[in-house]
Amino acid sequence: MSQIKKIGILTGGGDCPGLNAVIRGVARTAILKYGYEVIGYKYGYRGLYLNDFMPLTLDTVTGLIHKGGTILYTSNKDNLFDYQVEENGQLVKKDVSDVAIDNMKKEGVDALVVIGGDGTLTSARDFSRKGVKVIGVPKTIDNDLGGTDYTFGFNTAIEVVTEALDRLHTTAESHHRIMILEVMGRNAGWIALHSGIAGSADVILIPEIPFDYDKIVEKIEERRKLGRLFSIIVVAEGAKPKGGEVVVSKIVKDSPDPIRLGGIAHKLANELEQRIKTHEIRATILGHVQRGGSPSTYDRILSTRYGVKAVDLIAEGKFGNMVCLKGDDISYLPLEDVIGHEKYVDPNSDLVQVAKSVGISFGD
Repeated sequence: MSQIKKIGILTGGGDCPGLNAVIRGVARTAILKYGYEVIGYKYGYRGLYLNDFMPLTLDTVTGLIHKGGTILYTSNKDNLFDYQVEENGQLVKKDVSDVAIDNMKKEGVDALVVIGGDGTLTSARDFSRKGVKVIGVPKTIDNDLGGTDYTFGFNTAIEVVTEALDRLHTTAESHHRIMILEVMGRNAGWIALHSGIAGSADVILIPEIPFDYDKIVEKIEERRKLGRLFSIIVVAEGAKPKGGEVVVSKIVKDSPDPIRLGGIAHKLANELEQRIKTHEIRATILGHVQRGGSPSTYDRILSTRYGVKAVDLIAEGKFGNMVCLKGDDISYLPLEDVIGHEKYVDPNSDLVQVAKSVGISFGD
């Protein structure tokens, strides 16, 4: 058993429903079960570098479980192992991780709970290699982080997308249109797949299965001959045609993940308009709506379970690990085994076959 008196928490990467619920779960468990003092670093690793933090008490975390976003704020540009600083009037990249470690020592922080996705947890692993007592918590709406069945935030995202598909159905049917909904997910199709099945999409396009425009047209024509004069297509932002490339919306040079995907829905609409003259086609990009708002019931519970387990691992001295969901159980894995192992949809998986069995096309 480790001798712990004070722990720190930070949230890194994009915002995500359930972050506050994890913070609440960590803080309440630490205080009520173990008697630890808890602080939260602001703006992710930047707060660790600047020693910018706030006390987390029972009062601080009261009423957090249903709130979206993060009271600690977040940043996806602050890798302290490659951090931009000014020297002699010029901006340079440096490893400033030792500054962060010194700040933790100065404040008496014995262990750190890091809540984030692959990039944030990569830094957590690197801090662990330098002797920092770290526990990771997996966060991303994309559900593409390896080592866990589900990340928190994913369930909320697919509920939002499913509701959007339900709403698009009514206008599509009323106007006999083809409605295309573009969703997030980067290079993984989990959001599109789950919401597409639940939202009764006719076509689901995901990065793991390159599509053929003509196959999509065949599906739409098949529906028209059966008297279905509208169609719903859900497309993941990272989907691409066979032999083609992903659509990039912009490049953010100072980001650790500079490529921003987006725009495949409009490209798809333009291509289909050249092939289909019997329907009007409309494209909708759902965007950051998927990441905002209150977490679902499932994510509130999962986030709380993750938060509790993170503190339990600290009390047991099991550092350098990430909490994870395996079946119905909350477990843990070494960060070393998680980083760099993204989780993608298997084109031959049961869920893809289920979708195909009920008549959904993947454009393949």
